[in-house]
Amino acid sequence: MSKVRLAFNKASSQYDEYAFLQKEIATRLDAKLEVISSNTDVILDLGAGTGLLSQSLLQRFPNSKIICLDFAQESLKNNPSAYKLCADANHLPLADNSVNVIVSNLMMQWCPNLNQLFIECHRVLKNNGLMLFSTFGPDTLKELKKSWAVVDNETHVNIFTDMHDIGDQLLQSGFQSPVMEMEKLTLTYQTVTDLLKDLKAIGAQTVSTRSKSLTGKDKFQSMIKMYESYRQDGKLPATYEVIYGHAWKKINELGIELEQG
Repeated sequence: MSKVRLAFNKASSQYDEYAFLQKEIATRLDAKLEVISSNTDVILDLGAGTGLLSQSLLQRFPNSKIICLDFAQESLKNNPSAYKLCADANHLPLADNSVNVIVSNLMMQWCPNLNQLFIECHRVLKNNGLMLFSTFGPDTLKELKKSWAVVDNETHVNIFTDMHDIGDQLLQSGFQSPVMEMEKLTLTYQTVTDLLKDLKAIGAQTVSTRSKSLTGKDKFQSMIKMYESYRQDGKLPATYEVIYGHAWKKINELGIELEQG
């Protein structure tokens, strides 16, 4: 089992308590669904977890079959949907052309191969199907990233994909007319330790490319000292670059995928 899956399974019982940002972005993503017909047959909540977005989907689309998929089985135990799948997003256990809408809130940043993910999503979507998602961009946790960079050259913070690259990969995977948006949200903390505790509590702790013992207390303290230089009005900022995107699967009457104009 991957380290990421283990982390999310471990955090499942307390996830909702600490996932303030994730809840807010789920709300904003849900609002973008207001233009979608309420009689949509099948909706896939990809990376549904405990159900921060699933709850809204169930209310917005009461007559739809909402399939909630996640690779962390402990998280799914708390999900309110009647249809739950514990599976890998890169290998969806769903039939071709079986889903009308795919919605994904803050899951894609955990997928190392977006092209494979998008190919799978394209495969299971019906013609004229929609994919709508949120994810994090490169400026996410930039203060933490820069603070660690002063200490060593190791990767301590997850690497996030630029929204233009995401749009390009959507096109390469067969999707049409991708639209990408970005906004920056900032959370504030009293201490760096508070930030790290929050990340750990939701299973999103920074990447560990080596054992904790090799990080060393001195390096950790040096990182904290560097982070303190960002303190404003008594608080430490943590920036999140939030990317929203959507794209369509379009096939003409002859069954040929339409070329991007």
